[in-house]
Amino acid sequence: AMRPWLLLLMLLAAPAQALLEAARGEADWRRWGSGEMSWFGFALYRATLWVADESPAPPSPPLALVLEYRRALPGERIARASEEEMRRLGAEEAELARWGESMRALFPDVAPGDTLTGIHLPSGGARFYFRERLLGEIADAEFARRFFAIWLDPRTRAPAVRSALLQGPPP
Repeated sequence: AMRPWLLLLMLLAAPAQALLEAARGEADWRRWGSGEMSWFGFALYRATLWVADESPAPPSPPLALVLEYRRALPGERIARASEEEMRRLGAEEAELARWGESMRALFPDVAPGDTLTGIHLPSGGARFYFRERLLGEIADAEFARRFFAIWLDPRTRAPAVRSALLQGPPP
């Protein structure tokens, strides 16, 4: 019989496949927090954080960040913006050059309604999905730490989104 949380997850989230794929052999997932990212009044995406069921607060890996896009953006621009934020938060230039190349190779162009899911694996790396299709993995713990810091670090450029992501599920 299918576990009830699996069914609930499938009903709740378009990228359920991605989450279930990554969760195989790991803890159950639960939705933690969600917030709208906008830039100068333009809605860019809704970010939703999923955590392993027994995750402490603040959450630690495994965790999943689902970005549901509100507008079309080229993958190159998503990679460049990620790189700029990682640089702003202190990543090294040599690593950024390597990571930038990996992100450009992975991130597709998105249209409104598309989802990109990033999973911070317990092993320390990051796995990415577009809609429900696996894009690939960047098996580098430092990359994953820096990438998810874009949203979760106290110095994030989007403090309102960070607090919405970290507020935890409704009681």
